[in-house]
Amino acid sequence: MTDTGPVPQPGILEIDAYIPGESKVPGGVRPIKLSSNETPLGPSPKAVAAYKALADELDRYPDGSASELRAAIARQYGLDADRIVCGSGSDELINLIAHAYLGPGDEAVYSAHGFLMYKIATLSSGAKPVAVPEKAYRADVDAMLARIGPRTKVVFLANPNNPTGTYLPNEEVRRLHSGLPSRTLLVIDAAYSEYVRRNDYEAGLELVATTSNTVMTRTFSKIYGLAALRLGWAYCPAAVADVLNRVRGPFNVNAPAIAAGVAAISDRAHVDAAVAHNERWLPWVTAEIGKLGLEVTPSVGNFVLIHFDSPKTAAAADDFLKARGIILRRVGAYGLPSCLRMTIGTEDDNHKVVAALKSFLGRA
Repeated sequence: MTDTGPVPQPGILEIDAYIPGESKVPGGVRPIKLSSNETPLGPSPKAVAAYKALADELDRYPDGSASELRAAIARQYGLDADRIVCGSGSDELINLIAHAYLGPGDEAVYSAHGFLMYKIATLSSGAKPVAVPEKAYRADVDAMLARIGPRTKVVFLANPNNPTGTYLPNEEVRRLHSGLPSRTLLVIDAAYSEYVRRNDYEAGLELVATTSNTVMTRTFSKIYGLAALRLGWAYCPAAVADVLNRVRGPFNVNAPAIAAGVAAISDRAHVDAAVAHNERWLPWVTAEIGKLGLEVTPSVGNFVLIHFDSPKTAAAADDFLKARGIILRRVGAYGLPSCLRMTIGTEDDNHKVVAALKSFLGRA
């Protein structure tokens, strides 16, 4: 009798492990890291101070309900704190939703170039991921609705989407929701919503407030600059919040993260500065790279998707940039092997990337 050892649940071995953006380059030099959509302004000094203030209390368990953080979020957005669930990054919340609402025989629908965690969370729950082709690098509502069936339990929508930077207007999101059965949960991942400056955009709060099958997730990793602390939150219908609170760990958010999150969300001046920086440099980067003859997908986030003429050229450009200490993000795992994603960096970082790309293309 052959001993094969423990066997994982169905779907687990189909997962391609998530590979985060690289952070090192050859030679040990400090890189220009523009691979993970981190804010170039860093965290609020108030958040750093709040984090450090808990250094002498690491022997104490955190507040298991993250009540102070939920109250701060509720004040900021005018929400019901009881319907807010906090997590170790929005990644954990996506996994909790999948764990609670998906199982063998179920399906989860998402757009083809959507965030990789949707597929990973779905497979880890034993369900089937259904990737729907996009139109002009944007989620196609008609195509998504056409794939909804009796087994569809969850629809994931990144809005804005990572890595394309595109978004769906509020009217389109509502049209998507209206086409879903009441038993199907729409999860709006609004990780980059603070950067969006479009009159027809809504992060999802209104839809959550007025429906029973919509959840919106947010993160402190991007504009708030707290990626190292892994902090996220979801706004849910009361029944969904109750479910997520039943399946999450009792201390899934650590105390320094809670304190830093409270301080960060109250520092409007720091957030406004991050928005202003992005408003200045996103169009500049888009235009300057476009002048080099490279297509850039119009973005409303803090990053751009740069298109090259082939996967080989994109890989060569990545190697060329790394040799000069610049790290962008390869996105072949998202079905975009001919592209690189670039985070909007500091003024100096942005100029150096454009200059390096110019040199790579032989236009220096």
